Amino acid sequence: MTHTHDTIFHLPERLAAKADDALVGDDERHFARIATSLETQISDHAERLDAARRRPTRGGTEALERDQEIHHLTSRLRVLRRFGVDLCLGRMVTTDGEHVHVGRLGLTAAGGEQLLVDWRSPIAEPFFGATHADPMGLASRRRYRWTQGRVSDYWDEAFTADGLASQVALDDQSAFIASLGSSRSDRMRDVLGTIQADQDAIIRAGSTGALVIDGGPGTGKTVVALHRTAYLLYSDPRLGHRRGGVLFVGPHAPYLAYVSDVLPSLGEEGVQTCTVRDLVPEGRGARRETDAEVARLKSGIGLLRAIEPAVALYEDPPTSPLTIETPWADVRLSVQDWAEAFGAAEPGTPHNEARDQVWDALVAIVADRLEQEPTEGLRRSLDRNRDLRDVFDRAWTIVEPADLVADLWTVPAYLRRCAPWLSPEEVRLLQREDGYAWTDADLPLLDAARLRLGDPDASGRRRLRDDTAAAERERRSQVVDHLIATDDSELMLMSMLKGEDLQASLDDSSLVPDADPDLLAGPFAHVVVDEAQELTDAEWQMLVARCPSRSFTIVGDRAQARHGFAESWQERLARVGLPQVELASLTINYRTPAEVMTEAEPVIRAALPDANVPTSIRSTGVAVSRGDVTDLDEVLSAWLAEADDGAACVIAAEPREVPADPRVRSLTPELAKGLEFDLVVLLEPESFGGGVAGAVDRYVAMTRATQRLVVLD
Repeated sequence: MTHTHDTIFHLPERLAAKADDALVGDDERHFARIATSLETQISDHAERLDAARRRPTRGGTEALERDQEIHHLTSRLRVLRRFGVDLCLGRMVTTDGEHVHVGRLGLTAAGGEQLLVDWRSPIAEPFFGATHADPMGLASRRRYRWTQGRVSDYWDEAFTADGLASQVALDDQSAFIASLGSSRSDRMRDVLGTIQADQDAIIRAGSTGALVIDGGPGTGKTVVALHRTAYLLYSDPRLGHRRGGVLFVGPHAPYLAYVSDVLPSLGEEGVQTCTVRDLVPEGRGARRETDAEVARLKSGIGLLRAIEPAVALYEDPPTSPLTIETPWADVRLSVQDWAEAFGAAEPGTPHNEARDQVWDALVAIVADRLEQEPTEGLRRSLDRNRDLRDVFDRAWTIVEPADLVADLWTVPAYLRRCAPWLSPEEVRLLQREDGYAWTDADLPLLDAARLRLGDPDASGRRRLRDDTAAAERERRSQVVDHLIATDDSELMLMSMLKGEDLQASLDDSSLVPDADPDLLAGPFAHVVVDEAQELTDAEWQMLVARCPSRSFTIVGDRAQARHGFAESWQERLARVGLPQVELASLTINYRTPAEVMTEAEPVIRAALPDANVPTSIRSTGVAVSRGDVTDLDEVLSAWLAEADDGAACVIAAEPREVPADPRVRSLTPELAKGLEFDLVVLLEPESFGGGVAGAVDRYVAMTRATQRLVVLD
């Protein structure tokens, strides 16, 4: 018989033997303690969060610490309220008889009993990593399957002879294999409880240098990347929120939507996620570069070297002396003075922001000539000197990144000067009528220009802030003078308002707000890149520039590179500035049925004989079916009638019209990459083209299927 409705275990009749109290009674009692502790913790965290939000601060470190506390409490509360007792993933029994329950996060009862250990903690490692070859001190392991907050199934594994003999409900891997075939949706399934040993070893690897996770379709590369992100945030003190942070880069917007729920379900909500296009404002409207030769020229690192000389043309000190008038005396700025000021910019400071450093150096030189300090009055006088401003603005011009790159594509002489290695034909090829008609190939150059130039409005905001602060100090001084003049107290208390410390404390830096921060600008302590085999050398520079530590998790499959991938990962990454590379391979296909892989393997091997084609461990008994393209409506209608849930995708060279049902969508092979569907209908695969790109597109499209593949020619 099944357990009654008031129990946590809600097993179907076919699993009646597993509902025996001898098997699940201890779990029931432990879950009850978890539920009680959760109620207490939710109430306690809510009270602490409310108190933190109401607590006043004096700014600075105090405000930062309060914000961090609010972030931590909010994140933990969200997870506690979202999951309830299904925070528990499973339990381990050690050879010493100790029971350890593993959860999405750690949970301690009021009396100090450890009810759950965080899945990322070292003590939880055997739950994922133990195998029969290496039990890691375990006698047995149990994993739960949760459905709407109740246990709908569980499976046990024993690692000792006594365990093998005593486990009545032992079904080892069969339940796990069955779970892999459950229906898909428009969000990635929660698979934390089914992480396997080969995947867990990669998740827990260190973060020094670059770790490449290489694996074919269905090996769980994305699962590993996402869970590794959560693990590193937990275990590596360099990566936590406000201590460097993590950037997660996916291949396209549908992919990011598909995986958007995974990290929040693991309690991590501060990770920045994006595509390469999102890294620059122009990415959203950029079209695809259709000229293969132009794309090739812009895909390498070479053209990025043109940015530095392009910027240098706007940092050209005057070659003639200039005499300027001041209220104190006339001052002659020599050519040497100009060179000295222009040399004052600190190395590495972006051009637009270094402009203020150069101006400060000019003010100091003039002050030295006048034998006085560079006072606020002198600064205002020089700022209003039209001759000086005109010469300075021409010599060190504020430049917009988009203007600089657009000029390269519309002024041949400018491009030749900045990239003298280009042939005349290549210069001509790169020219276009509208320099601002951005393509995806332009994005790395725009990013490099933005990094080198900096914020074009920074100098203006600084001047406005200084002018506003000066005006505020002047107004405050008049008020203070009036208060002192009218002070008839015996101690003359108002005179204290002249004190420097009090005056400094009254300065308000918020009078002119800063620009909204670019959350994707970095620097980040760690960057995770999925489908990394598609990135060009130039695109890699966008990511390397955002991660000075060179700490990367790189996920990809060389056999899924549309434009080929002849090198090793180590050779490829060394070329783009990542010399320290470790390689981890995944070879077991948990997603794609053997019937589908039997059809897909020859497709990719014909173009890439050494492709890392994984071995499927699942078989559905459903062969790949074929038909005519006119059968599309019939295939979809039949599937919608048969399937109560799940997701289907029609993959074609161009998106096709499909039934108006949220479970069915149509994508190109490129936009289907990284996703998975119960049913995949492959339309006219030969239309995907020839060569490596066509073979990769067909291979990618076929291996999206988790249940059934239909090919319509």
